[in-house]
Amino acid sequence: MPPKGEKYYFVASLAKGLRLLELLAAKGEMSASRMADHLDTSRAASHRFLTTLRDLGYVEKREDGQFQLTFKVVELGMKKLNGFEIRHSVHPFLQEMALDCGETVNLGHWDGTAIVHLDKIDSTEILRLDIGLGALAPAYCTGLGKAVLAFLPGHELEDYLESVEWVAMSPKTITTPKKLITEIQKIRKRGYAIDDEELSLGLRCVAAPIFDHKGRSTYAVSVSGPTQRMTKKKINAIQAKLLPLCSRISRMIGAPEK
Repeated sequence: MPPKGEKYYFVASLAKGLRLLELLAAKGEMSASRMADHLDTSRAASHRFLTTLRDLGYVEKREDGQFQLTFKVVELGMKKLNGFEIRHSVHPFLQEMALDCGETVNLGHWDGTAIVHLDKIDSTEILRLDIGLGALAPAYCTGLGKAVLAFLPGHELEDYLESVEWVAMSPKTITTPKKLITEIQKIRKRGYAIDDEELSLGLRCVAAPIFDHKGRSTYAVSVSGPTQRMTKKKINAIQAKLLPLCSRISRMIGAPEK
């Protein structure tokens, strides 16, 4: 068993290596010196981490000296995504919805803190928002997130409201627990959520929850598009189809009858 000092050194090194991967994922590519500045470490230490990650196949060094992630990182993410069997069974439903409305359709999963985008069908329109699979999105300002939050058990919703960092993603973002609770009460009554440019100006979204075999709102489906196409009339037409579709998915995965 390694001495305590060696154990803590290993944990600290692992943490810095993971932070380095996250930094490259956010920035695209960087030099060892810039990464050292961001990680508050020496250039030699930064280069040592990078060399290890390169030997393991997670980063590569370009001819200009910049480091970038390899597709091995993508492979890890896709293996995790493919572990969600619901992706395969729900995909035909997403295709059905996309054909009906002509907009981007998304499947989201509530991981306890945020929404993970598991699957999507892109709109065939040129103007659309492209969120990558596996991307995390805040729950308080997205249609997927609010659709899930509205049907969480009371104590879980309270825990979320106490722990979330309220960041204004746009001038329309809800940034207080009181306002979000008021919105949640509306969602519970009508059965669906609307993101009215709260995540990004120019984008609207309508979403409904999917309930699992325990009756929990673990997943949600949304339809999103630019505000000029996602008018109030179109949102009403979409939700009229989205709610029955999500009910069908819920029954398929074993949700108890209400």
